[in-house]
Amino acid sequence: MKKVLAVALAVSALVLPALGHAQAAEAVDAADSGDTAWLLTSCALVLLMTLPGLTLFYGGLVRAKGFLAVAIQIGAIAAITSLLWIVVGYTLAFGPVSSGWLGGGSVWMLGQLGNVREGTLVPESAYALFQMMFAAITPALMVGAWVDRARFGWVVAFSALWSLIVYAPVAHWVWGGGWLSSRLGTMDFAGGIVVHATAGVSAMVVALLLGKRTGFPKTQMMPHSPALTMIGAAMLWVGWFGFNGGSALTATDDAASAIINTHAAACAAALAWLAIEKISIGKPTSVGFATGAVAGLATVTPAAGYIAPGAAILFGLAAALVCYPMILLVKRRIEIDDSLDVFAVHGVGGIVGSILLAVFLEPSLGGTGYAEGMGLFRQIFAQAAGVGAVAAWSALGTVICALAVAMVIPMRVTEDEEREGLDLTSHGERAWEFE
Repeated sequence: MKKVLAVALAVSALVLPALGHAQAAEAVDAADSGDTAWLLTSCALVLLMTLPGLTLFYGGLVRAKGFLAVAIQIGAIAAITSLLWIVVGYTLAFGPVSSGWLGGGSVWMLGQLGNVREGTLVPESAYALFQMMFAAITPALMVGAWVDRARFGWVVAFSALWSLIVYAPVAHWVWGGGWLSSRLGTMDFAGGIVVHATAGVSAMVVALLLGKRTGFPKTQMMPHSPALTMIGAAMLWVGWFGFNGGSALTATDDAASAIINTHAAACAAALAWLAIEKISIGKPTSVGFATGAVAGLATVTPAAGYIAPGAAILFGLAAALVCYPMILLVKRRIEIDDSLDVFAVHGVGGIVGSILLAVFLEPSLGGTGYAEGMGLFRQIFAQAAGVGAVAAWSALGTVICALAVAMVIPMRVTEDEEREGLDLTSHGERAWEFE
């Protein structure tokens, strides 16, 4: 009996440590259910921004004869870029093997995903889905630059190519362990550089390549439904809680802090925009409120998880003070027909927020602090260099994509099609009105 007991104890001594190690390994590979639930909710919130939110926001700003064209362009862009993300986009941006410029590995078609995304407590499938929503909304933001005149086939093909040539590499440089983050220390919490700078600069380039709408700038092209724009802006505002809060990748105070900062910046920017309108044109407008809120949201995005609420208010004020005059500069002074001000609001807002981030990271200002070896001036350099590199690549990549697709599909509709409106000439949804 004693011999049996001794053998049992010996076996236990050998087996139990092994079981302990197995359980520890399993714990490391196990996703946190709360973090996962929050990330999946954030995916839905970002998709809410793209499909109903952006569609209504842009759709209300265009003339009535172009509303459905905007809607189908945004929907088609979201669809094609989502499929491309599954096939190849995710591995180019977040593949486990990095050259510093692109990701690689065996996650084509989202195959062989890990149990959890490295450095997080969420399944890699949930992480890939969340990043898919970002890949979908970014080219959709550019729709506002070419309304009323871009050919539908060109829009879809260009956006598909752009998502692989411009968006995926930049996402890797900043978020996927690429050269901007690993070598320079460039920071971007939720997309001020990756989303807003890329879309804004590219939108400006496309507006220049396409040329002006017929009648611009002499003919007034008033929004056909400010009410729809307000509803769309409200959806964007709500969805942005998932956009920025979800980027924390945890259901903790990090997400709550990002959401508080997001809301504070939007409130400050919207009210400041109304004040500027009151001073400059004599009355505040609903479109101004909506535009100001979106400018504030774009500006705080790169810093939402790194700064204090007081700083977020300053980000919102900066958004209104910089983006409002930038709209006037682009449209009235330079006369570039960036129809719905994608560059002035998203591009400039994202760039301004990315630079301000370097200042308000300072712990004495309530920031989370600089990384080891970094300080104020090094961080300013890292942010400026990151913005400059991404802007340059976005401009070059956009020219390449736009002209390559234009060799097969013309960029612009005919003057007659533009005059009649793309709802009828490109999609035919209103043909019944003429039967």
